[in-house]
Amino acid sequence: MTAAEFDPTAMATIGHNQPEPTPFDAVKQEIEDLFEEACHWADGEPISDQATHDAIEKLRDGIHEAGKRADALRVEEKKPLDDQVKAIQDRYNVYIKPKSGKVDLAKSTLDTLLTPYRTAKAAAAAQEAARVAAAADAARVAAQEAMRASSGNLTARADAEELAAEAKRLEKTAKRADKAATVGTGLRTIWKAVLEDEEAAMDWLWARAKEEVLAVAQRNADEVVRGGVRVVPGFRVVESKVAS
Repeated sequence: MTAAEFDPTAMATIGHNQPEPTPFDAVKQEIEDLFEEACHWADGEPISDQATHDAIEKLRDGIHEAGKRADALRVEEKKPLDDQVKAIQDRYNVYIKPKSGKVDLAKSTLDTLLTPYRTAKAAAAAQEAARVAAAADAARVAAQEAMRASSGNLTARADAEELAAEAKRLEKTAKRADKAATVGTGLRTIWKAVLEDEEAAMDWLWARAKEEVLAVAQRNADEVVRGGVRVVPGFRVVESKVAS
């Protein structure tokens, strides 16, 4: 290229190949700039005149609006993902949604058939286990009595030993029967607390979770005060002014 052919205006500017800033880039830069400006104003010194107040108010309004635009962009940007997630959830919820999906509906309905049968079977097994346990206990007592009565009588002692051996066999049978009645029944034990004494329950709860109880009380008090109530038992309702 000769000097005559050189055209400085045709030279690319620095950064000419950079991508166009996205809406996020723009609002991000705006918030960063406003935040930096806020740092200059929020230097620990109180507002001393109307002009300063107005400048800070304008800055606050500006960063507030920028935040709203950023949030709107966030919602817009993630909407396709939200739609995809919802489509996936809707597709699977028909089958696996807790309680109302087809899997849980089928299981809960079939459980209403299985539970009575299994309960009756477990009750019969428990009854049999109790019968065998009683027989084993009776055999053990009989063997002990026979042992005591066989003193000095070899034949009686041999008979007593047989009774003792039979008692041990029955004891093993009783253990197997008890295991059969309590293991592999297809039933599970659930425990549920039924409220009977509200005052005692509240005393127990206060001792166990005082902070949680107070948090619930505070949340309810705040709710009614926001609704216009100005007298709340146990609370002092105070008025204050904050920047809006």
